[in-house]
Amino acid sequence: MRGYFSRTSPNMPKYLLTALFLIAPLAVAQTTKPAATPAAPAVANPTVIVHTSQGDITMELYADKSPKSVANFLRYVHEGFYAGTVFHRVIPGYLVQGGLYTAELQPRRTHSPVASEADNGLSNLRGTVAVARGADPNSGTSQFFINLVDDRRLDYVGNQNGLTWGYTVFGKVVKGMDVVDKIAALPTRAQGPFAADVPNPLVVIQSVNVEGEEAPAAPAPAAKPAVATPRKSK
Repeated sequence: MRGYFSRTSPNMPKYLLTALFLIAPLAVAQTTKPAATPAAPAVANPTVIVHTSQGDITMELYADKSPKSVANFLRYVHEGFYAGTVFHRVIPGYLVQGGLYTAELQPRRTHSPVASEADNGLSNLRGTVAVARGADPNSGTSQFFINLVDDRRLDYVGNQNGLTWGYTVFGKVVKGMDVVDKIAALPTRAQGPFAADVPNPLVVIQSVNVEGEEAPAAPAPAAKPAVATPRKSK
């Protein structure tokens, strides 16, 4: 393992995230028609706006397909966790990643990991947002990445191991993909604890808020070891 991502072996692929049934009232007479059973309300997919030093990125979150991952992400959003963090990893033609490190490239303390929902049927296509994690499929916390290309090799294949589990897609960029591409086009360098792929200049996440809500204040940073996505093979 190198730094903040898992090293893949040379033989690995190039790329490594109730219906409620209401019983109708009993009829008071044989001619009374039973009340229609109302449909279960659809799960609302929230929209969040990521305000960065390069521009705004609007993402729809798939609460219907990835409820645990979305709830986990929104917990950090409502706590103001992401304000002052950066996109610390940029690989053109692959992904941009952030959501843990401050501008000093110090990790913030996170909550307990969220269970993987990579088997939700969603694919890692261009513009989708996925949970970054380590070798353990259930090790994702606050980090996320945005796919720059269609990359189905990051999709769920089976539960045999961390590689076949893939990465949980829990949202998609619906506005501001041009901002993501601008971030991806930045030059990169080694900086802090990372041997490569750090954008120069650093892209700061100024705040994240649910659309229609005010952005919360940022918390004080505290260090904890981080996890991330797999390393792209050279």
